[in-house]
Order: sequence, then structure tokens, then C-alpha cells
Amino acid sequence: MKDEYNFSDAERGKFFHKDAVLAPPIHLEADVLAYLLARAEARGASLDQLVNGLLRADIALIEAGG
Repeated sequence: MKDEYNFSDAERGKFFHKDAVLAPPIHLEADVLAYLLARAEARGASLDQLVNGLLRADIALIEAGG
């Protein structure tokens, strides 16, 4: 790492996008990940599809008062 960096030509906000939606990384414990990967493969779905489906089902339960 340099002792000093020259930002004199930098452009403030160059990569800022007002309407950008950031997807935070989700870190699963090894046993949970292994289980979900196996379930996704058994269903012929991606891990993303399976996890989103499970979370949507949980959201529906929460909204229903359960």
C-alpha cells in the first residue's frame, strides 16, 4: 500500500446511482448451506430460487400473524 494516494483528478460521486439496490452478501453456516444445496438440487432449482421461496413462505406466515 502506498504511503500517499493522489486524488486530485478524482470525480466525486462517479459511481453513485441514486436508485441502486444493493444485495448484501448472506453468509450461511456450513450445515445449513449443505442442506439447502441438496434440497435445491433435488428440486432442480438454484440455491437462489429455493432460498427466495423459503423466505417468501416465511414472510407470508409472518404477515398472517403466525
